[in-house]
Amino acid sequence: MSKHVSISPEEAADRLAIRELVEAYAHCADSRDAKGQMALFTPDTHFVVFMDAKDPKPSQELQSREALAPVFADLNQYAATMHFLGQTTILTLTGDRGTGETYCMPHHLTIEGKNRRLMIAALRYYDTFVKMDGTWLFAERNLYVDWLEQRELS
Repeated sequence: MSKHVSISPEEAADRLAIRELVEAYAHCADSRDAKGQMALFTPDTHFVVFMDAKDPKPSQELQSREALAPVFADLNQYAATMHFLGQTTILTLTGDRGTGETYCMPHHLTIEGKNRRLMIAALRYYDTFVKMDGTWLFAERNLYVDWLEQRELS
């Protein structure tokens, strides 16, 4: 268990803003707002995907905000998505920089004729956040896939 200490109102506001950033990412993904999702990142962001969380070699590595467009557009292949967020743990927070870890269980629905399939992923995001002009953004986002599950739906 963590020891509770008092924090300043500024730190509390920063912690809330970071959680809202994480939530905005999921909301934009599910509402297919790729431009809004991209706006949550710094221009020189670093986005890394590890499709196998145990493999130290990334499956995909992107080096700018603009490079994220096709990744976010790829969600359009699904009839619907729903990203369930678990805990977001702020690991470090000093001034205008922070790091954190977020658990997420995205659900992706595919419909082909009468066939409906659901893909559920267990993800962890390791993030580096920066505060620019009073707004918290993702400077780096490492996505680790712990497992995937496919289900046929009735």
